[in-house]
Amino acid sequence: MDKILILDFGSQVTQLIARRIRKKGIYCEIHPYNIPRKKIENFSPKALILSGGPASTTSSKPLKPDRSIFNLKIPILGICYGQQILCEHLGGKVISSKEREFGKAFITIKSKSKIFEGVYRKNKKYQVWMSHGDKVNKLPKDFK
Repeated sequence: MDKILILDFGSQVTQLIARRIRKKGIYCEIHPYNIPRKKIENFSPKALILSGGPASTTSSKPLKPDRSIFNLKIPILGICYGQQILCEHLGGKVISSKEREFGKAFITIKSKSKIFEGVYRKNKKYQVWMSHGDKVNKLPKDFK
């Protein structure tokens, strides 16, 4: 059975993410962001999800997973804080926003991607919910 592991950074929606994955018939577990790599290897996930959370990657002591997870040769999806951790690890830059943003926002998928296949269509606008105070200022090389 395919398994996905969520590393939790304290997001309010981590349980919701897990529930949506489980509704697709995929086994999913949630563990703290600092779980040792050996435990991840023993779980043998097909992919990792780094959740969001209230911490800031720009703080003097940001929450970070074991760096060796990036060498597991499995897909990693970062959501909110998790996306910022991924971005910084891969050479991007995260900065603090001048003001925090909360509430309804809209996204448009600009190009076809497997991650959105069967969920979102290219060039269509979708409502999302956001809550953040940091933003990616520079994408890692080869990201768009």
